[in-house]
Amino acid sequence: MKRFIMVLTAVVLAVPNRAPAVASSPSELLFFCGSAVKVPMEEIIASYERKSGVKINVVYGGSGTLLSQMELSRRGDVYLCGSPDYIEIGERKKLLIADTDRKIAYLVPAIIVPKGNPQKIKTLDDLARPVVRVGMGNPETVCLGLYGVELLEYNKLLEKVLKNVVVYAKSCEDTATLAVLGKVDAIIGWDVFESWNPAEVEWVRIEKKRIPRLAYIPVALSVFVRDRAAAEDFTDYLFSDEAAGIWRKWGYQADLPGAIKHAPAASVGGEYKIPDKYYDVLKKIRGIK
Repeated sequence: MKRFIMVLTAVVLAVPNRAPAVASSPSELLFFCGSAVKVPMEEIIASYERKSGVKINVVYGGSGTLLSQMELSRRGDVYLCGSPDYIEIGERKKLLIADTDRKIAYLVPAIIVPKGNPQKIKTLDDLARPVVRVGMGNPETVCLGLYGVELLEYNKLLEKVLKNVVVYAKSCEDTATLAVLGKVDAIIGWDVFESWNPAEVEWVRIEKKRIPRLAYIPVALSVFVRDRAAAEDFTDYLFSDEAAGIWRKWGYQADLPGAIKHAPAASVGGEYKIPDKYYDVLKKIRGIK
């Protein structure tokens, strides 16, 4: 059975009239978690719940979507995203406690194709071939989509490849699913997607010099946290020996040297903002004046 099945869901969080009351010793935490780590995080959460007795109520999704849900609901204890871009955004919006972010692991942009690579894709340029169907995350709400736009712009392929994009997925998980189910010929994804589904997909490595930036996975505390000590205990566990073994199992690089070997000249972290050119290209492709 394939690990991922595309399911359209909507998480509806009630918007209270005031901030939630402080709990002295909560038996549960609300965790907004980017789906770039859903596979290992399911194991880590299960392990933590067994050890601590604390229930982790987790909401998975695109990093930007999760920030919006947190902002609307005025709830949440811990926030994890697929890139530091959304930490910057969260702090600017006063949704995250400044300087509480910690790096869990690094992510390398990659081309992911269905097993056997039917279209024989070898380079980024191949994504611009007329017959190739490309999938990517929505850059307005998904960290992976943001990195995809940056990657294409850096390599002067934005217009050439965007015309081949047939799906803009709502999360990293859904983007990976496109390749798993063979809905597209290639996705702009993360290196770890191959370890999620090794029987269904392959990692086509992007030339080192063509990767402008590496991502890292940060976790931070929400300004709405009910019990900071309890939230910190959970985030500490994400860096524990038990959790480290699970991260490694699923191909996540916890050390920078292990990640930077894939792109020695790339920058790490920072924030990339969607350029106006992206919207101009979309309008041109869609025939909008």
